[in-house]
Amino acid sequence: MNLVRRRALLFAVGGSALLTAGCMTKPVRPANADGTYCFRIGKSYRPTLTCTPSAIPSESIEADAKRFEPAPGKLTVYLVRKRWGDSKNVVRVSSDGASSVDTVPESFARWRLSAGSHRLAVTWPEGSATLDIAGAAGEVVFVEVIGSVWVWGSDYRLERGDAAESRQRATPLRLVADIG
Repeated sequence: MNLVRRRALLFAVGGSALLTAGCMTKPVRPANADGTYCFRIGKSYRPTLTCTPSAIPSESIEADAKRFEPAPGKLTVYLVRKRWGDSKNVVRVSSDGASSVDTVPESFARWRLSAGSHRLAVTWPEGSATLDIAGAAGEVVFVEVIGSVWVWGSDYRLERGDAAESRQRATPLRLVADIG
């Protein structure tokens, strides 16, 4: 194969790889004008939207949260909600003595709690579930909000997440709450 053909072939392969890589990542939806964020399912002219009840943090706070660094003197809990079967419902996660966090599908939240043991409770329109966690000051804990929505109902649970997997899962998501 001569040099011109080889370069043309490499250019074509490299160009198509570059173009398809851009199509593989789903862009993060911007916040609404009122500061809320909506998860959209469906591509029709009437999509189903699941929106946060309050305004979400700014993009600079989101960039800070995506560094996944601990807060001095606090237990930092990241709530990650990204599962293929979870496509609607605003799910509230609460803990003893702390403000609650409302999440929508494909989002995450950063929660700074006092060090020690906590019972987290997830509630949705059809039920609730709990998870006990413990952590020291300066520690980071990942909690996965695992849900599935079906025609006949929905089900959610909280599970302690693996740090590497949860970070990877949360990086492309939208920060919907930053408490503490």
